[in-house]
Amino acid sequence: MKDLLKKIIGDKKEWKKLEGRAKALPNDYQIVYNEIKDYMWNLWRFEAGNDMGDFSILEDLLGLFEDGAKNNKSVLEVTGKDIAAFCDELFHATETWRNKLNNNIMKKLGK
Repeated sequence: MKDLLKKIIGDKKEWKKLEGRAKALPNDYQIVYNEIKDYMWNLWRFEAGNDMGDFSILEDLLGLFEDGAKNNKSVLEVTGKDIAAFCDELFHATETWRNKLNNNIMKKLGK
């Protein structure tokens, strides 16, 4: 129980830190970040066994956005105009996402 409580508190602190970073971004970046975050949650909601406390994809995204904003790029210069394709590449390029996908499939196949 103590470990679970530590995980919940740690995840909440990490989440607040990420959200603080997002709020520091320019408005156009915030809009796209929030839409991608919603897309991610909707996607993950339908995937059994996903750890919603794994924020590595959002950390990577914020890093990209912070660099883009620092270099005076518009958000669409960073993502391209096809945001959904950008999301798919971001999710598939993340090793954690790939491992979860493969592990879920193997579990379901009994391997």
